[in-house]
Amino acid sequence: MSSPMYDSDDRKDAKVYVADEESGAGRRGSVIIIKELVDEDHSHDIKLRTMSWQKAAWLLAGDQVCLAIMAQSWSLSVLGWGPGIVTMLVAGICFYITSMTMWRFIMKYPQIMDICDFGYYAFGKSKIAYHFTAFMLLANNIMLIGFHILTGAKVLNTLSDHSLCTVVFSVIVTIMGVIMSIPRTLKHVSFMSMFSAAAMGISILLFMVFAGIEKNPLYGYYGDYPTDTRVSGGKVGTYAAPLPGTTFVQCMNAVLNITFLWVPQILFPTFISEMERPQDFPKSLAVLTGLSGFLFIVPPAIGFRYLGQYATAPAFGSLGTETYKKGSFAFVIVPTLVIGVIYANVSAKFIYNRIMGKSRHGHSNTVIGWGAWIAVMIVIYVIAFIFAEVIPSMGDFLSLLGAVFDSFFGFIFFAVAYYHLYKGEWFKGTMRSIMSVFHIFVMFAGLFLLGPGLYAAVSQIMVDYSAAYAAFSCADLSI
Repeated sequence: MSSPMYDSDDRKDAKVYVADEESGAGRRGSVIIIKELVDEDHSHDIKLRTMSWQKAAWLLAGDQVCLAIMAQSWSLSVLGWGPGIVTMLVAGICFYITSMTMWRFIMKYPQIMDICDFGYYAFGKSKIAYHFTAFMLLANNIMLIGFHILTGAKVLNTLSDHSLCTVVFSVIVTIMGVIMSIPRTLKHVSFMSMFSAAAMGISILLFMVFAGIEKNPLYGYYGDYPTDTRVSGGKVGTYAAPLPGTTFVQCMNAVLNITFLWVPQILFPTFISEMERPQDFPKSLAVLTGLSGFLFIVPPAIGFRYLGQYATAPAFGSLGTETYKKGSFAFVIVPTLVIGVIYANVSAKFIYNRIMGKSRHGHSNTVIGWGAWIAVMIVIYVIAFIFAEVIPSMGDFLSLLGAVFDSFFGFIFFAVAYYHLYKGEWFKGTMRSIMSVFHIFVMFAGLFLLGPGLYAAVSQIMVDYSAAYAAFSCADLSI
């Protein structure tokens, strides 16, 4: 089941059929290849291609229903209602259309196992593209695991009133992550995702209730209530556009927070490769898009309505009552751990498959196989732990990831894939022409995030480091 290093393209190209959406023959060819791949997989001790579209939907939801939702009220407080809601809607539309483009491209090359294979084919069977994508995959995923280790430490700090050094809390979360990441199939991880999405849903619901019933928020980045006088003499207020004095860097980081939430496609090729019927992926995607469209806009909008200019990232930090803050934030520990497991599984699988190659240890229950899997997982979490200790804040994590990685894996890659899917027929009919123009926009959006977006993210990190930030600090990270 391992992806080859492409020293020879003969095996990879021998069974490629063009699965054009207007040609049934191509799609039937892809279905034949998929059946052969599933049959081969099911002959092994450890079977990977076992997920139904329902389980895939749960896995997608477990990945998407995350703490980053609670940073969106802050994004609205920076951008205001108009630019904020428009950015959210555009990001959602881009997410759905580019995800469908990605799926169509994978149906053309159903032997794709991960985003690295996707990059190899999308960029003209380029080994350079393959290795570059591999580096980006591992860097993105390990940094995201680090983000969730930092989040876990923040949760434990908050609930325990900083009873231990923050580094100790980070070590605890790291060990828990390694233990939970031992299962090797995404089918098992999707079961965890059910509880993850449910716990995050409870957390969001409690936050909205508490934000609505308390008299006023407590904390904001510009002062405690009612000292932030940018709106109505310090009273909570909302506004249509950014407040006077808001900088480009602040606006860009707010946009990056939104795009980060909407761009999980770096994992999708791996998810699809473990579905028993990859052709059913659009069903899973439809469920995810509907759920995300609601959760990514409605709770943040309610949060902004009641917190106004006092909104923080995450928004739990603005709640004025300590019991409310702890009660709603406590449930975040579940998705924090499970989402880290999802990214760890994809990362470990990529490395593990290259170590094992075609060896029987790669898909059998052997001591060497399981020993290597656990060793790879430990190394990944140790590196992620280091990232968690050296990057100043959760907001910096999200902005940097949004600029460097989401620009490629949410925009640029899929504009290039579209180019190859319909090369020479980009303006064949009205709908195709609209989609072609849209993917041109997607390409420019990705380049904008990579350029000005990266500048804004790095600028904010420099500001945070100038505030006497210390790596591996025992400082209290409670919200």
